Amino acid sequence: MNHSQDTGSRGMPEDRKLYIVDSINDLNRLTLCPAGSQHLLPLQEKIPDIGTNSGNGSHGLFFMGLIIVLIVSLVLVSFVIFLIVQTGNKMDDVSRRLTAEGKDIDDLKKINSMIVKRLNQLEAEQN
Repeated sequence: MNHSQDTGSRGMPEDRKLYIVDSINDLNRLTLCPAGSQHLLPLQEKIPDIGTNSGNGSHGLFFMGLIIVLIVSLVLVSFVIFLIVQTGNKMDDVSRRLTAEGKDIDDLKKINSMIVKRLNQLEAEQN
């Protein structure tokens, strides 16, 4: 019979076992000597603090959320940097093209002026 009580109490936390034993002792003191009931501990001191363990879980969730937010912001910043570099490369390409087209335009102006001079010479020879 004692063996069955031991197996039933194995699944309970140690704080809970002590609470049960204290409660039984308090009941025994109340029934045996009512004058000794003044020395009993208040109920709040006996109840194990279960909420403190769940607080660790909420801190863990907070830190996991913080880590996820930091990773997402790092990815977004990396993407923005990538876009800035790509935009810079495209701007370099456009400026090279404009410079090349500007040279082509200058060449076309020279050719046009040469043609106009030649046409003026031909017109002067015909007169």
